[in-house]
Amino acid sequence: MAQSDYREENLSSSSSSIIANLHSYFGNIHVPTTHTREQLSAEFPTLETDGAQDSGALDESDDSLQQHEDNSSAIDISSAMRSVALKGTWNLAKMLSVPKLLSVLIVDDEDQDTNAAGEGEPVEEEEWSVSFQSKYIQFFPLYQDYCLQAVKNDLHSLDRSFLSELITPLYLQGLQFRLGPSSHSETTSPQSHPAEATPSSPSAHPIRVTPCTLWQDLDEVKESGLLCSLTAREIRLQESMFELIGSEASYLRSLGVVVNHFQASKALKQTLSPMEHHFLFSNIRRVMAASEKFLMDLETRLGESVFVSQVGDIVLQHSSEFHKLYVPYVTNIMYQKDLVNKLLQQNRDFVISLKKLESDPVCQRQDLKSFLVLPFQRITRFKLLLESILKLTEPDSESISNLEKAIEVIHEIVTDCNKGVQKMKQIEELVCLETLLDFDKVKAVPLVVSGRFLVHQGPMRQLTVEGTYNSRTSFISVYFHLFNDLLIISSKKDQRFIVLDHTEFPAHVRVEHLKTQVLNLPSDSILLHLSQSQVGHPTAMIFVTYTRSDKEAWMKLLSRERCMTI
Repeated sequence: MAQSDYREENLSSSSSSIIANLHSYFGNIHVPTTHTREQLSAEFPTLETDGAQDSGALDESDDSLQQHEDNSSAIDISSAMRSVALKGTWNLAKMLSVPKLLSVLIVDDEDQDTNAAGEGEPVEEEEWSVSFQSKYIQFFPLYQDYCLQAVKNDLHSLDRSFLSELITPLYLQGLQFRLGPSSHSETTSPQSHPAEATPSSPSAHPIRVTPCTLWQDLDEVKESGLLCSLTAREIRLQESMFELIGSEASYLRSLGVVVNHFQASKALKQTLSPMEHHFLFSNIRRVMAASEKFLMDLETRLGESVFVSQVGDIVLQHSSEFHKLYVPYVTNIMYQKDLVNKLLQQNRDFVISLKKLESDPVCQRQDLKSFLVLPFQRITRFKLLLESILKLTEPDSESISNLEKAIEVIHEIVTDCNKGVQKMKQIEELVCLETLLDFDKVKAVPLVVSGRFLVHQGPMRQLTVEGTYNSRTSFISVYFHLFNDLLIISSKKDQRFIVLDHTEFPAHVRVEHLKTQVLNLPSDSILLHLSQSQVGHPTAMIFVTYTRSDKEAWMKLLSRERCMTI
């Protein structure tokens, strides 16, 4: 990190000048003075008792618990964790060594039950399947092969970044180019997208991509004679709508593998705790049931007439169920991935059982991770398929209205998935940080609060005055954590943060530029006012950032466009 041009060793010679200038400009500015512990105790006799009182206050706040209303709602994780601990529902110490995993997962209330002892245990989900056998499911390969290249790229991205970065509108637009500029189709064939083995592929052998059936290749279509009477645009429109059917059949086929082969495996289940098994597969059985019902309605429409009138109305009919199921699943997918990685590293029995399952021909050389990511893959593709249909639909068609509404609701689902991922990331950040903060001599505040998130953090240096007579200035290292509603100033020791002060933000925070040359201060100095602080009175402190860009960033964030120059 680039250091300020101001050299601290030169401070001693100019200390008197700096102090005189500061008092001349600010009068009662608070410049911390180095004291002994005895001096501090004499000046602040309530410090020791405050700590005990704070502990009680914290215990009091622990009893304030909130419950989330549904699968997709944001939850107060701190309260949820405490509630779970009180009820004995989760044995956190037994479950996982990765604290973030269980701290942020959304639990589906309908998948929980209470045993005779009163302890909550995940129970098997009821069978949601309907008595329906897809006519086309065997015509198409597994969904991983169906959109092979895009799936590979997404799996690589999951290893590099958070899920929220993968489901932004920019990402969705990028997928259109990857899937082909001419038709934006997901369909993969050996001619259009040759299968390639990569170092991160589940096996060293190329994945076989099965050619998919086109609408115009269906026997019913050939026998109807429609191909002779339709325009090229109308045929492309039918192909696009049939692609929605074919890709859903491919998706359902892959979901069948993860549910009936992996989730239903007794051998695999015996290597996991009930909670691990529940978190690993989440609500994917219900996702499969929803896909099955959706495909049944699509195939029923095709059965009524090989010339499909529209599909937007069917999407709208299923959209509420999609939202209910996909948002919690996609929100938790990063933690699901963390659980898989942990089990692969620490659970030998799980690894043995999993390898045996993955080697089964039904998996077609695909690993469990590629199956678990399927709902995310599908919901981010859905909008592209519908947009492709919309582009080929005549503007005056009666189906336009439903199609546009369907695209909008799918976009809302993807957006809510993105918000869920970002919310979980923010909560995870707070949960981890709360374990690192040490409120030693100041009043403690609960960090994990609904609506709070970390805005910015970083190191600074604070101007201090040493001694009472013959005073000289020096700098101490401090660390800032700025949240959307709170500012915490700490001293970093090893990997922990000893809290020095905190106050509400932005209500009690004001920042000002300094005329550093006049005051003989480093050029990257700032003046921070706290109208309320833990020292018991309003205070002003001088801090120095390490770079000019750091100063500009902090000034902008702390001032909220209200900064002044003095």
